[in-house]
Amino acid sequence: MFGFRKPNINDGLEIYKNTPGAVLVDVRTKDEFKMGRIPGSINIPLNKLSLLEKHAELDTPVFVYCLNGARAERAMKRLKRKGYTRVVSLGGVKGYDGGIENG
Repeated sequence: MFGFRKPNINDGLEIYKNTPGAVLVDVRTKDEFKMGRIPGSINIPLNKLSLLEKHAELDTPVFVYCLNGARAERAMKRLKRKGYTRVVSLGGVKGYDGGIENG
């Protein structure tokens, strides 16, 4: 999907924004999410990924991120095992250049 190099979170977010029906999921904890999130994202902590079923069908494009990227990678693998066919790990919000929402 992205060629030979893994995109950084900013490149990936541009793809997310241009993907109709896509869902942006922050897999950090609720407290981390409250401290700052990417606008438009929903919070589904890694240990509660089954809650995604309320927001997305198996063929929905799902873009996941966390703080550094490790949890996003694990989330992507878990979601693919559950049958989600269009899941992308964006990596970590630490690399995000845009504005952060708090609260």
